Amino acid sequence: MLTLKVKKRGENSATMAALRRSGSIPGVVYGAHHEATPISIGAVAFEKILQEAGEATIVSLSGLGEPLPTLIHEVDLDPITNRPRHVDFYAVTKGEKVEVAIPIVFIGISPAVEEGANLVKVLHEIEVEADPMNLPHAFEVDLSMLKIMNDKIHVKDIKLPAGVVLMTELEEVIALVQEVVEEKEEVVVPADISSIEVERKGKEEETASGEPASEETK
Repeated sequence: MLTLKVKKRGENSATMAALRRSGSIPGVVYGAHHEATPISIGAVAFEKILQEAGEATIVSLSGLGEPLPTLIHEVDLDPITNRPRHVDFYAVTKGEKVEVAIPIVFIGISPAVEEGANLVKVLHEIEVEADPMNLPHAFEVDLSMLKIMNDKIHVKDIKLPAGVVLMTELEEVIALVQEVVEEKEEVVVPADISSIEVERKGKEEETASGEPASEETK
């Protein structure tokens, strides 16, 4: 189990902006049996944990008394730097099931793609329900199953660990291969502007003389 050291934030703690300037991230931990508690986390330590754990691995928080098993529930990213600026942790209780989106990791090479087909990845995560202690870190999907044109891999093809229940529809497509369709180049026909030029010439003559152009000049 991954461990992350945190500090409880009180009323007299630094502001969120000051925390970020000092290299920390503000956050909160809450759960069905845990009162919402404001915390701060070292930015570098958290980013490392996030890469390893994602949102489907138990992270034990230390610094709040007894070690507290949690899931990274939501991460707010800075729109400019794309770095975490606030984190929500969900405190889990053993035996209490949770719904989590488990990421999909694609492995292998599709024989159909090697023959020139297009690979389309439809899903990148699958919703499941399970005891937090039984959550898989990721689901591996082997693309070598896509052997011929129009082959598909469905959610029902995923092998589940014991105690894990799928919440995503079984017939949902995860990945497929299809024929490459070449785009036809659009042919643009040049516009006939001769009539526009004649009309414009007539108007210019009318403006110069102050009188409408004669039938001969039209």
